[in-house]
Amino acid sequence: MQRTAIVTGGTRGIGAAISKALKGAGHRVVASYAGNDDAAKAFADETGIHVAKWDVASYEACAENVATIAAEHGPVGILVNNAGITRDAMFHKMTPDQWKAVIDTNLNGLFNMTHPCWTGMRDRKFGRVVNISSINGQKGQAGQANYSAAKAGDIGFTKSLAQEGARVGITVNAICPGYIGTEMVRAIDEKVLNERIIPQIPVGRLGEPEEVARCVLFLVAEDAGFITGATISANGGQYFA
Repeated sequence: MQRTAIVTGGTRGIGAAISKALKGAGHRVVASYAGNDDAAKAFADETGIHVAKWDVASYEACAENVATIAAEHGPVGILVNNAGITRDAMFHKMTPDQWKAVIDTNLNGLFNMTHPCWTGMRDRKFGRVVNISSINGQKGQAGQANYSAAKAGDIGFTKSLAQEGARVGITVNAICPGYIGTEMVRAIDEKVLNERIIPQIPVGRLGEPEEVARCVLFLVAEDAGFITGATISANGGQYFA
């Protein structure tokens, strides 16, 4: 069945792969973005996917855009909370602004997006929420106290909300990618990538954004209603949670 799907941070990297996969599965997709207008336009021109600009750190912006999307494209049945930022620093050098920016986007953004969708999903007795967390939310990472805290919070949010949605047809699951071959990761110094990062991954390579997207397709399927509160680790065997 065709559903309306929102993918936050959906025009680049993992989010772009998810948006394309959902469109390929027949869903009406809206991909949000926060800042890169040129990349968003290029993505929309390439894929035909509708894009919309707002900041998931703002509850008002999220609520307004969810209402607009529902009016223009139909009620939201699938929500993929993928938007995320990094502001890395060792903790003794981390500023309050670096902490707040990451928490506001990577954790509060889940509340801001899911809350406006939740009542409609409850009323319709169907919903699929997928939260893109991270391997570093499972194991932690030096220099990312803010990011790891937010991504660990995403997992707790997932487990709690799954219990609330279970009896009204809403599933809530998390995916924790490891090192995925996005533009950001591939920009890492080749020596660091080949000598320090890839050797930590048992399968011996970076993941591909499409591999994360396939996890999303599995979780949002009509017949995936018995899977909720789960955390899928897509990390090539680097960490077992």
